[in-house]
Amino acid sequence: MFAAVDLGSNSFRLHIGYQEGETMRIVKTARDPVRLGAGLDSKGNLTPAAMQAAIASLARFQSILSSYPLSAARVVATNTIRIAKNAAQFLPAAEAAIGYPIEIISGEEEGRLIYMGVATTLPHDEGRLVIDIGGGSTEVILGHGMEILKVESFSIGTVPQNAGFFGNGVIDADAFEAAILSARSRFEDVAPEYDRSAWTQAYGSSGTARAIGDAIARNNLGDGMVSFKSLEALKRRLIQFGHADNIDLAGMKADRATSIAGGVAILIGAMHEFGIKVVQPVEAGLRLGVLRDLQLRATQRDRREESVREFLRRFRVDEKRADRTAHIAAAMLTLLKPADDAHDRLLRWGALLHEIGLIVSHSGFHKHAAYMIENADLPGFTTREQRVMSRLVLAQKGNLRKVVDNLSDAGFAKAVLALRLAAMFMHARLDVDADAAAIRIKMKNSIELELPRTWVRDHPTVAYWIEKEKEAWGEIGIDFRLRLSN
Repeated sequence: MFAAVDLGSNSFRLHIGYQEGETMRIVKTARDPVRLGAGLDSKGNLTPAAMQAAIASLARFQSILSSYPLSAARVVATNTIRIAKNAAQFLPAAEAAIGYPIEIISGEEEGRLIYMGVATTLPHDEGRLVIDIGGGSTEVILGHGMEILKVESFSIGTVPQNAGFFGNGVIDADAFEAAILSARSRFEDVAPEYDRSAWTQAYGSSGTARAIGDAIARNNLGDGMVSFKSLEALKRRLIQFGHADNIDLAGMKADRATSIAGGVAILIGAMHEFGIKVVQPVEAGLRLGVLRDLQLRATQRDRREESVREFLRRFRVDEKRADRTAHIAAAMLTLLKPADDAHDRLLRWGALLHEIGLIVSHSGFHKHAAYMIENADLPGFTTREQRVMSRLVLAQKGNLRKVVDNLSDAGFAKAVLALRLAAMFMHARLDVDADAAAIRIKMKNSIELELPRTWVRDHPTVAYWIEKEKEAWGEIGIDFRLRLSN
């Protein structure tokens, strides 16, 4: 059984479910209209009141999660926490409240997960466009079956759109037209890249799209579908109400009414630019995608492994060298006996990618690699995971002062040592497997390394690089001692 928690800009949501054949069965859902996006002040910081409301909501969710026998859970944060300048101050208390790490995902990763959730509920042999209008961003994904062809995250959502064009809740015709034009301007440059011949149906996966579809259907607007005709009818009705507080539409909740005008404007703008005639709302999206991703990870079909392999091939990295380094790094980390497995897979992927920077320059390639890993679109990875891998790869050679703050984490420090030794042994073409029983390594307050004497005798550069390692660790106050065995 798996759990997915989505910390959105409008609402916090929770799904708990399990895989049954090809279907993810949902056994529990919860929604809390926190409206975190509206809690950003003029400087881009979450206000104390917004953080307090969010933490209270997460504590309520934690009580739900604790009552189910979960195999795994993921808590993902989207646009508002992505852009909040004081997110680092908010996250520790938020993670304590929910009881799980909070993963800040990129807009592109959000789009990937959204599409995965939608695709699991639809015919496999179909080209489709998926639009998800959130509180802080809008994701547009083109795909066929389970394959994603293009994903883009646009920094336009219902919260800023309402604040910018329907301030204080006032809704009029001029504001609506300005809001639609603003939305179109965000989409127009990229829209031609979404090949119209590649998809036959457009889907709306967000709560906003479902609320719009429900309002049209239950209030007999237009032709009953989410089409231009119906959206124009809904727009006119909203203008007639004149203010968000006056909106009286069958089935529309009060918290949704405050953001509906901005959502309608964004959807109309998107439909114009992407050439959409009708949008079909679907009861699937980010949370279902997170659940599906957890299920795939549990069955060893981890999207992150595929992303790393695709990255290696794209930049023509020598995969044999990469695999060899990853293999040695894993062996070194096992010998170091970390307290947990928190860095096992990140070390593996970092080792595979450690030479990716060679595509830029042989000089300082580790710095180029670190930058690429942290800033690349790597499907399946969270921002935090990419940052940890980036720091590991940056620390693969040279001085350690650049990552000294991270080395206070004993698990990270051991992963760094494992990668540095792996790179050294790989370059020296040492047969680690053959001499594995002769290698000893400990790291606590100091580093103690025992190697076969034959390594130094037959590979003179090893002694040179070990001396460099002693200097590097010594510069940050860690003694490095080498002993040779017969």
